[in-house]
Amino acid sequence: MHVKQAANVVELLEFFAQRGEPATLAEIADALNWPRSSTFNIVGTLVEKGYFYEPRLRGGYFPSPRWQSVVQLIGERDPLPGPLLDLVDTIAERTGETTAVGCPSGLSVVFLYVRESRQPIRYFAEIGTRVPIHASSAGRAILAQMTLKEREALYRKLVFEKYSETTPMGIEQIEAELRAVADRGYHQSNSEFIPDLAGLSFPLPVEGKRLSIVAAGPVSRCLDRRPEIARIMVTAIRESGLVAPADLPVI
Repeated sequence: MHVKQAANVVELLEFFAQRGEPATLAEIADALNWPRSSTFNIVGTLVEKGYFYEPRLRGGYFPSPRWQSVVQLIGERDPLPGPLLDLVDTIAERTGETTAVGCPSGLSVVFLYVRESRQPIRYFAEIGTRVPIHASSAGRAILAQMTLKEREALYRKLVFEKYSETTPMGIEQIEAELRAVADRGYHQSNSEFIPDLAGLSFPLPVEGKRLSIVAAGPVSRCLDRRPEIARIMVTAIRESGLVAPADLPVI
């Protein structure tokens, strides 16, 4: 489902995040390819609600600090544990690859925290990035935490879109990959959703939430390193104390 008005507000915020300075209605409309009337209505509504303001008279509009205060209140009520953020940072440092923690959101996984690799050729991801729950290692690490009945209910809603030659195109393929983890010890993917991207993930049940942690990078650098990266990740997870040692695989 795609609600245009909601998408426009998100697009507007992302525009200002990149621009970093006030913009007039004309500049906003031109940059986002919006009708002038729609731009006036959206910005005008946000001004009335206190979410946009004019730093200088007729000098353009800019998001107000109210966004920050609202987001801070939300974050305080559903915070990610500090050790979890530290774990993502540790794995990213030790592996040299982009690392993220994700949670289920419908038929997708959404990244809640991301630490990008410092290498110029890397997996570009950010907080809010979404990947298919069935066509990613991060997603299957969450599927593995569900009961078969829960997975079957989810499968009935899936549309098997072929993103690449390696995208799983049926329920049995997904279930076979979940079974293979028993011997391998970790969930893996190879360009299933994003071309030239290899990743591996582990389930990360924390505080009653079904999370997963993933490290990913270009196939040329990561495909053959997956067992090595998996050992690094397991060691870091064990050190974090977030998962009982008995629940960690031996790799």
